[in-house]
Amino acid sequence: MKADHALKADVLAELAWDPMVDADHIGVTGHAESYWQKRAAETAVGRVKGVKAIAEAMTVSLPLHVSRSDEEIARAAVNRLDWDSAVPADLVHVLVENGNVTLSGSVAQAYQREAAVLAVQPLWGVLSVTNEITVSGPPIKPANPDQIADDIRRALNRGWFAADTVHVAARAGVVTLSGSAATYRDRALAVATAWAAPGTTAVENHIRIS
Repeated sequence: MKADHALKADVLAELAWDPMVDADHIGVTGHAESYWQKRAAETAVGRVKGVKAIAEAMTVSLPLHVSRSDEEIARAAVNRLDWDSAVPADLVHVLVENGNVTLSGSVAQAYQREAAVLAVQPLWGVLSVTNEITVSGPPIKPANPDQIADDIRRALNRGWFAADTVHVAARAGVVTLSGSAATYRDRALAVATAWAAPGTTAVENHIRIS
């Protein structure tokens, strides 16, 4: 197991390496100047070997010159979603309270749910994004649960997951993942793979970091 001081050094090095992260500012103040910066920093930390979980203690402290009212943020978010071809028109709803954005509605595919979040994260004034969008599945006959699980296993094995590393079960569109992954990033990749399977409407992640 990597020692705490060595892990901290690797995390700081990864933050400094990533051009999307203002590592100097985060290291001095302990907060990010935008929600997008916060998410970029968390993603960078998740890439470091030895990181098993991330406690989201970092806060967003906006510079005074980029403060926005809730109404301005809501208008910008709606406009951004309207322009994003990956987000179905009129299916995602936006609520903003004190800079905290909540997305709701229902879409057919998981990538559309993720695209909505990615669309609003970079907006100035956003302090957090809560994703309450549900995935209804495509308007076709539901896939057989065994078929969903088999599709996910094959997709994982096409990558670099050993057949006995991640265990997959599916029931009524809900996919349950268990087993182990070598890194935090691998764990996230397994979840993204499960979401990509046709027929998946929810993912329960019980994968541990080994």
